[in-house]
Amino acid sequence: MTTFLDRAYQARDAAATRALYDDWAASYEAEVGENGYATPGRCAEALKSYADSMTAPVLDFGCGTGLSGLALKLAGFEMIDGVDLSTEMLEGARAKGVYRHLDQIDAGAALPRRDYALCAAIGVIGAGAAPISVLHMLMRALPRDGRLVFSFNDHALQDRSNVAGIAEWTDCGAARLLFRESGPHLPGIGLNSNVYVLEKA
Repeated sequence: MTTFLDRAYQARDAAATRALYDDWAASYEAEVGENGYATPGRCAEALKSYADSMTAPVLDFGCGTGLSGLALKLAGFEMIDGVDLSTEMLEGARAKGVYRHLDQIDAGAALPRRDYALCAAIGVIGAGAAPISVLHMLMRALPRDGRLVFSFNDHALQDRSNVAGIAEWTDCGAARLLFRESGPHLPGIGLNSNVYVLEKA
């Protein structure tokens, strides 16, 4: 039987991605949970290591059902806002009770607010999800010394343009790579991820 996880890493356009995640919302947490979804906790701890303040607002971009926001909350961040493409996923996030604001956004749309020195894109960029242009959009929106935590799973790392997107910022000195670590993503299906923290120069 084909699972949503099987379908998640297949290329599609933004409308199809939104539809997939709307359909997946009800069973998403059970499916990733039974496979040991580890990246949210790893990302939250990485961002915590480089955050100047745990009370500063954090943007959880592509927040889904709120597992990433919950991980940020458990790490000690006090003010978390979330945005996502999927209405159904946002309903799950709202039920967590960890977000100050939640907004639905369209692919490629501007952020509803831009006052974030801390941002997270956890499990967001990669095959079947958001393109590397999201990294550039979030980095442009950060103020100087702002920090972005994000992850590339094994599928995302197979696309050289994703790692090249990091180099576009670091090679010219527009950003500093503060943290990079490989570790478990969905160990139940043998999938790993790299977690990164970039600081805008």
